[in-house]
Amino acid sequence: MELATTLKTQTVRVGIREVGINANHWYPVGWGKQLKPGHVTRVMIWKQEIAIYRTLDGKLSALENYCPHRGVALHLGKVIGENLACRYHGWEFDHSGECVNIPYFPTGQKLPCVQVRSFPVQEKYGLMWIFPGNPALASLVHPPEIPEYGQPGWLDVSVSAKAGAHFSVCNENSMDVFHGFLHEDLQGWFDPVLIKLKETEGSVMADYQVSYKGRMAKLLGLTDRADQVTTRVASVQYRYPHYYSTLQGVSSLYLMRWPVNATESRSFALFFFKLDLPQWLLDSLKPFVRAPLRRFMLHRFLAQDIQMMESEQQHYLENPQRRHVEVNPAIIAVQRLMMRQFEQYQQTLQDSANGHKPVSPSVNAPVAIAADSNQPN
Repeated sequence: MELATTLKTQTVRVGIREVGINANHWYPVGWGKQLKPGHVTRVMIWKQEIAIYRTLDGKLSALENYCPHRGVALHLGKVIGENLACRYHGWEFDHSGECVNIPYFPTGQKLPCVQVRSFPVQEKYGLMWIFPGNPALASLVHPPEIPEYGQPGWLDVSVSAKAGAHFSVCNENSMDVFHGFLHEDLQGWFDPVLIKLKETEGSVMADYQVSYKGRMAKLLGLTDRADQVTTRVASVQYRYPHYYSTLQGVSSLYLMRWPVNATESRSFALFFFKLDLPQWLLDSLKPFVRAPLRRFMLHRFLAQDIQMMESEQQHYLENPQRRHVEVNPAIIAVQRLMMRQFEQYQQTLQDSANGHKPVSPSVNAPVAIAADSNQPN
């Protein structure tokens, strides 16, 4: 549904900084190259501790980070073949979480009937992904599609970030193109205008008209001359729980969100820049261009955003009852989406408890919205 783009005073939704996630989606938990064969590490997805390990032949498995014997954390354990062994007594669990060996049991003795919860896991775009919700839905839901990945003509740059803030704060920052004022010393965008806004059951899409000028804009191909202003359309889409944005064929960004807990969020970004260079030259330049882009541009932008998000989170914790005012209808739409997805997940848990068959989460079905979508919530 198309929404009004009028900038109008609205109150931030109550409870948005406490909302939980819809676990029935794939969440990234790290770059695959960082987990070597035979190693295990601990991750947390919205307060759920998970031990993820890689077998010697490269296969990923993910188990609840808890040994049912004495409660020891399994990420402290050891990879043995296809299994993960608890470091305390050596109890081994296979990829499904079943206890398959206790080293001090006599041959032939029946093993205790215990099992650790396992999680669907996969590797895509160089990232490790875990599905923390109902495993029966894992095959019906997919990580975001990234058509530029591995395609010729694009310079790809990966960036990781960590913010001490609730994921809603981070999501609103990503949708809020009006904060270009923050990046003015980095020759960021200016004079943003919200020109289009659309909401579905599982997504919010916004088009902003933005202007660029300066050396940075020329370097990125946004303008032919550093001293002239170029105006383009930036399209931003929050398709729960991840972000996508494009700048008129010049660049694309895929921002994969990892909600750790109520006060910590992480993200993995893949930037793509369209360069008009022969492929052989682009391939030879990639190793030398990526590091400077990360250090002198992307990390500097991120550092400014993180400072603002952490300040916002800190002041919320000091006074959760304080009300805030928003004027960007795209932010209110994103808040609605996060609340709606969490409520849907809560409903699936209730349905499961009542014995109902799980339903795949919808991401694009139309949603009924009040006629005046700019009314206070």
